Amino acid sequence: MNRQDEALPPVPDDIREAGRLAPDHWLGVVDPMWSGPGKPPDWAMTGRWRSGPDGEIVEWEDNPAYRPSPRALGWPEPEDEVDRAVQLASTGYGPGEAVPAALAGREVAVLTAPDGAPLSAAAPDGTPVVPVFTSSVYLHTAGRFAFELVGADDLVRRIPEGHVLYLNPSAAVSMLLDPDAVRDAVEDGAEAGARPFAAEPAGRTARLLTEAVHPVRGTDA
Repeated sequence: MNRQDEALPPVPDDIREAGRLAPDHWLGVVDPMWSGPGKPPDWAMTGRWRSGPDGEIVEWEDNPAYRPSPRALGWPEPEDEVDRAVQLASTGYGPGEAVPAALAGREVAVLTAPDGAPLSAAAPDGTPVVPVFTSSVYLHTAGRFAFELVGADDLVRRIPEGHVLYLNPSAAVSMLLDPDAVRDAVEDGAEAGARPFAAEPAGRTARLLTEAVHPVRGTDA
């Protein structure tokens, strides 16, 4: 689609300069979070500009295959390694397997029932879950509930039959995680020593992704 003059989106200065240096060319734009080696895949391209014969930008073309990254979606920077892995896996910028790998060996907070057992709840799609929090930021956002700090490796042994872990339900994007995925991550050597519960922000970093994990959109960032 050709959009010219006032119909064009705002043209960045670097694109205007690139157009002057390369007249009559298409100039691709890559999502700011893409950092892989070699040529970016088609899904990491937001779209492309076209320069005319005189070097002026005359057209913008959206890429229908583009997958917005967490940064492009405006999500807050992740609070810890698990949150980072969830954001990347949810947008296709990271593997789903990285989520249980990041969770293995970590201390997490789990909501508890009056008898001290992990609290059972239901995800928005009705899946029986046990809410789990990797950061105090998300734990406090969820409300005032009784909780316990426990190693994720130990927690998966206490998950009721038919339940899955509900990672950071109050985050911009949460994830349902099969407890077996954490067990497998530990057995595969993903555990690298005990990692503490993130009491402070570590940084201002529906569809099945794998057989083990899938995202659940939470509150807007």
